[in-house]
Amino acid sequence: MTGGAGYIGSVVTSQLLAAGHQVVVLDDLSTGHADAVPEGAQWVQGRIQDAGGVLMGSSFDGALHFAAKSVVEESPRQPDLYWDNNVCGTLALLAAMRDAGVPRMVFCSTAATYGEPDVTPITEDVPAVPINPYGQSKLAVDYMLARTCGAYGLAAASLRYFNVGGAPGRYGERHQPETHLIPNLLAVPPGRRPSVEVYGTDYPTPDGTAVRDYLHVVDLGEAHLAALQAASSDPTTPSPSNSDTLAEAQIVESIGEREVGAEHSPGPMGQGTQACGLDHYSSRSLVGQSVVAAQRPVDNLLMAGLDQTSLAHPVEQTVESSATGTPSH
Repeated sequence: MTGGAGYIGSVVTSQLLAAGHQVVVLDDLSTGHADAVPEGAQWVQGRIQDAGGVLMGSSFDGALHFAAKSVVEESPRQPDLYWDNNVCGTLALLAAMRDAGVPRMVFCSTAATYGEPDVTPITEDVPAVPINPYGQSKLAVDYMLARTCGAYGLAAASLRYFNVGGAPGRYGERHQPETHLIPNLLAVPPGRRPSVEVYGTDYPTPDGTAVRDYLHVVDLGEAHLAALQAASSDPTTPSPSNSDTLAEAQIVESIGEREVGAEHSPGPMGQGTQACGLDHYSSRSLVGQSVVAAQRPVDNLLMAGLDQTSLAHPVEQTVESSATGTPSH
């Protein structure tokens, strides 16, 4: 498990352990946290490029690859970080898997690969035209997986999705600095932030704020476990099913009786006007609708996150996957 000390990676690691797997986490803690690695997993501190030393001589039957630089607005300013970590790192991981005889991979991709398509909902056959280095680096890995599978018989699945939230138990969202709406929103009621920023009010949407596609992290984790079992040498790029699409203003309002101040600011560089409307049918054919279909609505996602802010990390609650390894998101 690369990136298992990050948000999504730690959740999926805990689910793998609960399902009876033995798990080794590879994470350099550049954005992850050692205390997020679930009890029962072995942790090796290192970059993706160090995977060869972990895999060689052992009998791993699969790799789940979550380690990634994943801050959309950072990627146009520092594109080299994204090519080095996301693309070169994955190339090194695939070579290490091939040398060690590891037969299958599940890759944490992103719906940012679609860029700004002309249609919504976005189906998985919509052309992928990413608009920032983050999405471009993830798409490069999708292509890399397809060719590697064809040449060497690797089994793989690549999952694309937009925004993730929720906090099962102690596995919450922590980034520094935090750039995601939901954890910043949840930091307002306990007084760690005076207000929350809503990026942009002039988008072509009903209320002028950006519309986002959200998925609960527990549903997403279950989709990755199902994809691990179903991975084949003909890699597909499914989207976990039944996420919710909401305007950013709706998310602020959904905190309910807790008053939250909102300040409006321009959208970040490199981010599209909408990130919404995924259509999810091919994921059902890959891993089965009953396994992948999301069960947790966005109000559950928000309340779980609010409850979690009082648990393990009261000072610095924040969002998404470790850049050693998320997403992003």
